[in-house]
Amino acid sequence: LEDLDWRRLFGNDRPVEVEIGIGKGGFLLARARQHPELNFFGIEWANKYYRYALDRMSRWGVTNVRLVRTDALHFFLVLCPPQSVSVLHVYHPDPWPKKRHHKRRLFQPRFVEAAVRALTPAGVIRVQTDHAEYFDVIRTLLTGHPLLREIPFNDARFGITDDGAVETNFEIKYRREGREIYRLAVQKTAAEPHDG
Repeated sequence: LEDLDWRRLFGNDRPVEVEIGIGKGGFLLARARQHPELNFFGIEWANKYYRYALDRMSRWGVTNVRLVRTDALHFFLVLCPPQSVSVLHVYHPDPWPKKRHHKRRLFQPRFVEAAVRALTPAGVIRVQTDHAEYFDVIRTLLTGHPLLREIPFNDARFGITDDGAVETNFEIKYRREGREIYRLAVQKTAAEPHDG
């Protein structure tokens, strides 16, 4: 992964969408099948899920996806080329609910800075969680960033269903349980921040 070059990795220069925490790959692989004109890169830390998603990818014959087992923060801080990711998907990141574990959460100022740097101009970050307190933290970090502005989440361009729902395993399970799901989408603006 050193000197990561999307063009070399995919053999073309189509737009790249990245998902952090792909789990079994349900969302990423379904989206990749729907959008052969795009490239998809999935990051997963848990070995069992990573292997499951790899197996599923080969069974489904999906060719526009690459998967890696690595730490997402490290990937964005060190490896991801700047201004190269058109959409970053983060669905149900581990909330680490205990206060003493909050430092393990993905969404910290350092990660947000690195993610914004990785986004193309007008690139989008989409986040979904069922954890209200963590969602408040995420929303504060993203909407407080001078280069990000909130946009509607249910934009069908970015989802699996017509209403923009993402249909991850967690989302399906939590909706069945009647849990509330919190969603946010932000877009990188090329404009300099201004008061107003």
